[in-house]
Amino acid sequence: MAREAFWIALETLRSHKLRSFLTLLGVVISTTTLIVVMSVVNGMNNYIAEHIANLGANVFVLQRYPIFTSFEEFLKARRRNKLIRMEDYEFLKENLSGYKNIGAEVNFPAEVRYRGHVLDEVQIGGETPSMIDMSTPQVDSGRYITETDEVHESMVCFLGRDVADQLFPSVDPIDRVIQIQGKPFRVVGIAQRIGTTFGQSNDNYLHIPLTTYRKFFQSQSNLWVRIQAFDADQMQALEDQVRALMRARHHLPYHDTDDFGINAAESIMGIWQQLTGSIFAVTIAVVAVFMVVGGIVIMNIMLASVTERTHEIGIRKSLGARRRDILMQFVIESAVMAATGGVVGVLLAVVISSVIQIFFTAKVPFSGVLLGIVLSTAVGLFFGIYPASQAAKLDPIEALRTEN
Repeated sequence: MAREAFWIALETLRSHKLRSFLTLLGVVISTTTLIVVMSVVNGMNNYIAEHIANLGANVFVLQRYPIFTSFEEFLKARRRNKLIRMEDYEFLKENLSGYKNIGAEVNFPAEVRYRGHVLDEVQIGGETPSMIDMSTPQVDSGRYITETDEVHESMVCFLGRDVADQLFPSVDPIDRVIQIQGKPFRVVGIAQRIGTTFGQSNDNYLHIPLTTYRKFFQSQSNLWVRIQAFDADQMQALEDQVRALMRARHHLPYHDTDDFGINAAESIMGIWQQLTGSIFAVTIAVVAVFMVVGGIVIMNIMLASVTERTHEIGIRKSLGARRRDILMQFVIESAVMAATGGVVGVLLAVVISSVIQIFFTAKVPFSGVLLGIVLSTAVGLFFGIYPASQAAKLDPIEALRTEN
């Protein structure tokens, strides 16, 4: 019975192509919208996790500010929060226990020269040697900054790939001397290429020892302190320990808010997911409207189909078909129609998402495909119940009297 109803539904769709298209348009649009938005959000989630929230494995950051959700919070923190100084880093390094790595960094834009080549606004990073184990840059050739470089305040630098390619287009940069703000630095290593984030290069940087930065550029500056745990299970305990040490160092009463920020990848992703949650809520509301409209159209078409096939229903009942059989036939037909619209919507969404992926980022989640088909089928089942019940209630004798 179910198989027969399935093929009847497909034949109805095939024989009335324009009517079928108009009938399923609402379901197609809603399914496509749902999956495209899910694809973009899914792609953005992966992109944010890989390019922005990628602080390193089991790494969190102590910095002046936490992640804000309102401008008012930022204004309060700006008045309250203190700069993270070198003394704070050294205090944590001496008193913090159970960490795998700890390092500090500071960034500033500067002019870099090599002979006739001049680069403006290169991001100069004053780094401790341990930063290479906790951040994105990896050594491609040469070496990174060492403990010896840090202790002796050495005039050495580690180049990002863009800087190396632009300053040294045809020669090996290793052991060449460049000028940073007019001061000579010897190149000791080149980084592997990182790529771009939102179209902006992540390779336009160079690193120098933090001690060298403090000696020649700015002795008192705001640091980022990165702390790495041995595993994910230890992260929270280590964050709590850093918070307790910093509050004690800043003499904060128990009821006062932190005057510093502790941020992990989960914090960044949490704020991002709050934003995408709002976007998704709006999308669900739009999809619900289209689904209801599409369901009402399907119900009306099925009522028209019942009227057209009244004689057929009378014949089936006279030959022994039960009310349940008639009910099941029309409910299945309605569900198949809606599911077909869902499948078309899924295919259209995949095409649109593929085009978006070329220019931005989108990744179709399997859960979105499954949700689109299940939701459209459910709409067909729900809105097909009333026309099916009307068909099942028809009196066979009255139905046979109806002109075919």
